[in-house]
Amino acid sequence: MKTADLIDDHADDLSLVHLPFQMFGQKACMAGPVQTVKCFEDNTLVRKELETPGNGRILVVDGGDSTRIALLGDMLADLAIQNGWAGMVLNAAIRDSAEIDQMQIMVCALATSPVKSAKDGWGKVGVPIHIGGAKLEPGEWLYADADGVLVSKAQLT
Repeated sequence: MKTADLIDDHADDLSLVHLPFQMFGQKACMAGPVQTVKCFEDNTLVRKELETPGNGRILVVDGGDSTRIALLGDMLADLAIQNGWAGMVLNAAIRDSAEIDQMQIMVCALATSPVKSAKDGWGKVGVPIHIGGAKLEPGEWLYADADGVLVSKAQLT
């Protein structure tokens, strides 16, 4: 279901993640339960999560609004596809954007950067995060398409 239709039908049950996302990948939309990672310019925990079975979940990464360092590249996007993740939303930058744009996945990110991230293991997994004026918690539902990103406490479709 389109996000515009969802907000028309369920406005009271949805929050808009109000960020200027760029959309990458061949999938036009995604919906699924949220898993969260909070990190800053270090993608160690992003990789660790994407190495686990996604089971249709969406990885939401609070990268602290940084567009200086990429937290996702083509190798991690491919890992996400292989492990059954529905897609990713990053409050951060990605790299290898042309390659990711050709993959069977949807990735929402703030920007692109060629600079790879640190690998120090800093961050937290499975914690509530606040991005774009919305609070997201693991297990909540996320819906995204070209019009935007919405989050709900429960599955709506």
